[in-house]
Amino acid sequence: MDTNVHINDPREHVNEEPRHDLMDVVNGFGGMALLMTVIFAAMVIIKFIISG
Repeated sequence: MDTNVHINDPREHVNEEPRHDLMDVVNGFGGMALLMTVIFAAMVIIKFIISG
């Protein structure tokens, strides 16, 4: 009884692309901080226009 069995070792990661997880986190954090800074500045300008 001979069976053709192909067992893949999950540690091989044959389809996985090399990723830079730390740089992804840094870019995401920096992008969100920049977006929030722009929104904050816009709200401050709008506040001064409305109240002034």
